[in-house]
Amino acid sequence: MTTASPTSVDSTPVPSGADPGGGVLGGRYRALTLGIVSVVLVIAFEATAVNTAMPTAARQLNGLGLYAFAFSGYFTTTLFALVVSGQWCDRRGPLRPLFTGIAVFGAGLVVAGTAPGMWVFVAGRAIQGLGGGLVIVALYVVVGRAYPERLRPSVFAAFSSAWVLPSIVGPLVSGAVTQHLGWRWVFLAVPVLILLPLAVMGPALARSEREHPVPRGADFDRRRTLLAAMAAVGAGLLQYAGQRRDLVGLLPGIAGAVLLVPAVLGLLPKRTLRAGRGLPTVILLRGVAAGAFFAAEAFIPLMMTTERDFSPTLAGLTLTSGGLSWALGSWLQGRPGAERYRGAMIRGGFVLTAVAIAGAALVLIPAVPSWTASVAWGVGGVGMGLTVASVSVLMMRLSAPEDAGANSAALQMSDALGNVLLTGLAGVLFAALGGGSPAAAHEGAGAAGGSPGAFAAILLVMAAVAVLGALLSSRVRARA
Repeated sequence: MTTASPTSVDSTPVPSGADPGGGVLGGRYRALTLGIVSVVLVIAFEATAVNTAMPTAARQLNGLGLYAFAFSGYFTTTLFALVVSGQWCDRRGPLRPLFTGIAVFGAGLVVAGTAPGMWVFVAGRAIQGLGGGLVIVALYVVVGRAYPERLRPSVFAAFSSAWVLPSIVGPLVSGAVTQHLGWRWVFLAVPVLILLPLAVMGPALARSEREHPVPRGADFDRRRTLLAAMAAVGAGLLQYAGQRRDLVGLLPGIAGAVLLVPAVLGLLPKRTLRAGRGLPTVILLRGVAAGAFFAAEAFIPLMMTTERDFSPTLAGLTLTSGGLSWALGSWLQGRPGAERYRGAMIRGGFVLTAVAIAGAALVLIPAVPSWTASVAWGVGGVGMGLTVASVSVLMMRLSAPEDAGANSAALQMSDALGNVLLTGLAGVLFAALGGGSPAAAHEGAGAAGGSPGAFAAILLVMAAVAVLGALLSSRVRARA
């Protein structure tokens, strides 16, 4: 994996035959854009629906202590799939990994929806993670190969806009289904929606691959594949050790660190963990932003159902404002002239995210209105829209064309790793402070006697991580 030099940032070639005057919905790109958006739409609906149904599913499966695993298990297997997808795309093009990922994603939904116990449910989420990892890298490679540089900010804005409708409809539908039909149907109904992206995107993507054929490259890099497997296994062992919190857990914890650390160092660009200027910091910040925001978001519906006695529907709707405002933030970063302020937008996005996470914790104070969490999450959505889309644009600009797949995979790996580690940390805090006790599972947080403190610790730690991201954002520009 190499980094493009600063002088090559603006020299990305426009795809052969591209219409320089067309937009993302112009005649040349319309079908491909709609296909990409339809894929993101399905993923977004699934994510919002799962967030709403998860507290009920964990209780009914007697697995509240494994609540964090249901989220981090998804991202653990994603770590492996991201590397495989990046190599697959660079050597064979994005068509096969994309459609394979969609099929595997649907299979994971079926396993989770029919799970007899919490560990099988977590396994279903892990299968989903394999599919999701294949899909997301393939989508980024499609954007890098099929669209000229001037259109990429608009495409990434469309990614965020695809979350708007699911953010509104997802919690309502998922909450109603969970309350009246059961949480299982939330998972079992989503695979039907997979048929839409298959139908819309297939012809457009096949045409794009014919127009921009990928030269047949070398075989898969076995070393990178092995490192990816080490990262996934190591992350899983660390999560397991964190859940045990006893002397027996030391062994898998040490083994997990031994596997994870060298794997991450080998898979991410050099100097990423040291926040080296330019691409290394860009890659790092994606994981910091995603990990802080989504680790906090995973526990907000559970917090609202236990601390404020919300129904599944209302708890899920608390997050709706974040999906809507995320699209706004992403739209703002794609406006003409915004390129000059990439660093400032990333820094401001992190500050807004930190304020939002800390603001959501205020609902743990009985005198604070419940709607405070929704307002706070709306602020956080703007911040994430500014940050994530800007980071994606910078990654593309700092990548040589032949490294687009590998660097896209690194970006998504940082995202997944941030989610795994910080959601895992949130799970440890939750269990250690009483949130995963049997009383909390069956009688609500008040009976557990420690859940308010658990939620407060999770949210304040994640707010601090977002502040760290703001401090590091000054390093996204490489020195001339």
